Amino acid sequence: MVQEIRPDLFLIEVPLPNSPLKYLNSYLVRSKDRNLVIDTGLNRQACYEALHGGLTSLGVDLGRTDFFITHLHADHFGLVSKLATPTSRIYFNRPDAEIIEARGWWEPMLNAAAHNGFPEEELRNAIEHHPGYQYSSDWVPEFSILQDGDAVDVGDYHFQCIQTPGHTMGHTCLYEPAQKLFVAGDHILIDITPNIQCWSDNQNPLAHYMRSLDRVFAMDIDLVLPGHRRLIEHPKERIAELKAHHANRCDEILDILVGSEMSAYTVASKMHWDIKCDTWEEFPIAQKWFATGEAIAHLRYLEEKGSIKRRLRENHAVFSRNGNEG
Repeated sequence: MVQEIRPDLFLIEVPLPNSPLKYLNSYLVRSKDRNLVIDTGLNRQACYEALHGGLTSLGVDLGRTDFFITHLHADHFGLVSKLATPTSRIYFNRPDAEIIEARGWWEPMLNAAAHNGFPEEELRNAIEHHPGYQYSSDWVPEFSILQDGDAVDVGDYHFQCIQTPGHTMGHTCLYEPAQKLFVAGDHILIDITPNIQCWSDNQNPLAHYMRSLDRVFAMDIDLVLPGHRRLIEHPKERIAELKAHHANRCDEILDILVGSEMSAYTVASKMHWDIKCDTWEEFPIAQKWFATGEAIAHLRYLEEKGSIKRRLRENHAVFSRNGNEG
C-alpha cells in the first residue's frame, strides 16, 4: 500500500512475513533534487518487492535517493544494501553504527542471555530464529553520521534529528517543526509497545527510554509517523499510556519477586504477554528471547531505583526485592 500523507510525503507499507509487527512503515520524502527514504524493511524478497515497487510507482530514481535509518534493527536497516546506489547517502547515528561496525555483536548478547538464565541449549536456536540475524543487511554501507539537532532538508521539508535512546542506544527520530510532524521509528507506536531490551549488567535502556518519552512529550507535534501500525494523532496521550505501561510492568515484576529470588528468564516466564500461547513453553523461541530482554530491562531499571537487588548464584544473575518483603 502507498499512501500520500502530505504533499510529497508518502507511506509505503512493507510486509514483515511471520512477524507480529505485520508491516514496516517506510516513508518517502520526494523532491525535484534528491529524495529521502526513511527505513527500509528486512533483507527479504517480499520486502524488496513491496518497497521497490512502491518507489517505482512514485517515479523515484534511486540514483537521486538518500536513506535515513532510525536505528539498527534489521526490519528498519536490513534492506538498505539492496536499494542504495553509489550516489546514495546513508544517514545514521553514531551509537548504533559502532555496534554494527564492530560485528560479532551477537556473541555478547548470547553471553548476557545465558548469564540471565536463558537455557544454554536453546541459545543458538534463539539467535538463528531471530529476524535480525536471518535478514540483516548484505553489507555495511558507509554512513553519513548525524548528531542530535542536525538538519535534514528535503524539498519543502526541514527536519531536525531528535535522538531518543531506549529502543536502541542511538535511536534517532526526525521532527519537522513547521509541519508539526514527528517521524518516530520505534520510539512511539500505537496498539503495541516498543520492545525495550537490555543485554548488559551496566546499561539502563528503560531509564533512557522514559527520559526520551518526556523529551518528545514537551514538543509541539500534531502527527506521529511511527515505524509500525497506524499514524498517531494524539501523541501526548499515547506517551502517557506508554509510561503507564512500563510503570505497570515494574509493579508486575515486584509482585512476581515477593518472597522469591529468580533469574530474568524465570521472571519473563511469569509475566503477562500479549501472545496466543497458553504456556511459556509454547512461546516461539524468538518471542522468549524478546521477552527475556524486556524483563532484564525492567529489572535493571528497578535495580537502579533501589527497589530490587541482584547477586550471583552459580554464575547466574538472580534478582530479589530489597529487604525480601513478603
